[in-house]
Amino acid sequence: MTQLDPILAVRDVEASSRWYQALLQCKSLHGGKTFEVLVSEEGTILLCLHKWGAHGHPTMQDPEIMPGNGLLLYFRTGQLSKVRENAAAIGAHIEEELHLNTASTKMEFSLRDPDGYYITISDFHTYKG
Repeated sequence: MTQLDPILAVRDVEASSRWYQALLQCKSLHGGKTFEVLVSEEGTILLCLHKWGAHGHPTMQDPEIMPGNGLLLYFRTGQLSKVRENAAAIGAHIEEELHLNTASTKMEFSLRDPDGYYITISDFHTYKG
């Protein structure tokens, strides 16, 4: 089995953890000032947060480089309306309001997290080959 655990470099792990928990209704599995693991209600890892500069990882040393160039976090959820409400409640910076994506034929919206990462939240769907 292979599974991806995406790790984002962030300025404040604890604040980012609270932001993602409020947005996605996920929970902390690890917690801490330098590293966090966020999981879904079912216990699936959604995202890991890593403090810029901690532990010597070469791509996580310089927070002045624009974070997320070439990266889009794409979350599929069965609770799109609730997540959009959560985004409004936490004052998230919305990049694209709720709309129909004609490529996926699903509703989605996009926003930025506190570190500037671009996130799209889509209605849940499965990919068909």
